[in-house]
Amino acid sequence: MAVGSAPVRPEQGGGGDGAFDQERITRPYFELVIRIAVLAVLLYWAVTLVRPFATIAIWSAVIAVALYPTFEGLARLLGGRRRLAAFVLTIFSFLVVIGPATWLTLDFIESLSAISQRLDLSTVALPAPPKAVQRWPVYGEQIYQYWSLASNNIKEALVNIGPHLKPLGSRLLSMAASAGTGALQFLVSIIVAGFLFCPAKRIVGGIRLFARKLAPSRADELLDHAGATIRAVSRGVIGISVLQALLVGIGLVVAGVPGASLLTSMALVLGIVQIGPAVIILPLVVWSWFTMDTTMAILFTVYMVPVNLIDNILKPIVMTYGLNTPMLVIVIGVIGGTVGYGITGLFLGPIILTVIWELLAAWVAEDTAQQPAKAN
Repeated sequence: MAVGSAPVRPEQGGGGDGAFDQERITRPYFELVIRIAVLAVLLYWAVTLVRPFATIAIWSAVIAVALYPTFEGLARLLGGRRRLAAFVLTIFSFLVVIGPATWLTLDFIESLSAISQRLDLSTVALPAPPKAVQRWPVYGEQIYQYWSLASNNIKEALVNIGPHLKPLGSRLLSMAASAGTGALQFLVSIIVAGFLFCPAKRIVGGIRLFARKLAPSRADELLDHAGATIRAVSRGVIGISVLQALLVGIGLVVAGVPGASLLTSMALVLGIVQIGPAVIILPLVVWSWFTMDTTMAILFTVYMVPVNLIDNILKPIVMTYGLNTPMLVIVIGVIGGTVGYGITGLFLGPIILTVIWELLAAWVAEDTAQQPAKAN
């Protein structure tokens, strides 16, 4: 090397060393991008394949977690025979679900048959519309014309309105099909949950290991909160709704209300989806004062009004039992999850909000604890 000459750095030239270093630097990034892309494609395919079974998987996990204490107690009664306990509990769950559903279906078919036998369009007669109907704003004339047609020939009126009712009928059929699919998925979930009871400890252990990778310091606590939330929602929402519907059914049967089984099932569904059975009970109370004698109407009202309010009293007590999460967080999770994701959101909503609440509470507590330390 000549005297006074400076060494040549790779980035300043120096043959092919600069290009080699640049390739050596960019190659790992290029390989990382390829790996991430392949992983994303594999995850997308996995989600696509698993998505049809997501509802069954969620319900199976919920059922297994909710009934696991019962499974453990039954296993002890059977002398530690865990497989027999899982089989017995699965069969019992099937009977609990299928029994009322079969009774409701048969009663509903019988009610429809009785209505169709009594309904004879040839004997139905509507009075002529008053002239004042024509002066109603916007649609008064159309209502008057259709009312007049129905009063003279109700069959022709039904034929004319048929095309307008077709979309409604399609929607009702779609809802019925969705309800049937949901019921079938729930029955399959009971079977899958039966297979989860015995290996539950190993499954929970694997979930704990995965959760510790995400949140090492609070994984166990968050999982315990998730399990407790599932059991609390099961008791507070489904359990109280079943109790309330049972009391409603007893009152309807004793009072001789027609269609008691259908109304009881509607009260159960409305209770589970957080609407409440008031939309059924209150009209029935009003109806009782027009159709029953005064004594019976008073007794029916005195019985049904407290039954309508029982969930407002018991649900907060049952749902918050054993939980540190505020009642408002649980209620928002139940209602928001049900509105956003249907019946599966009934459990997903409060679980997600409970985990988020606990993380925020821990974060605020840690930050508050660190501030005095910094001040000192």
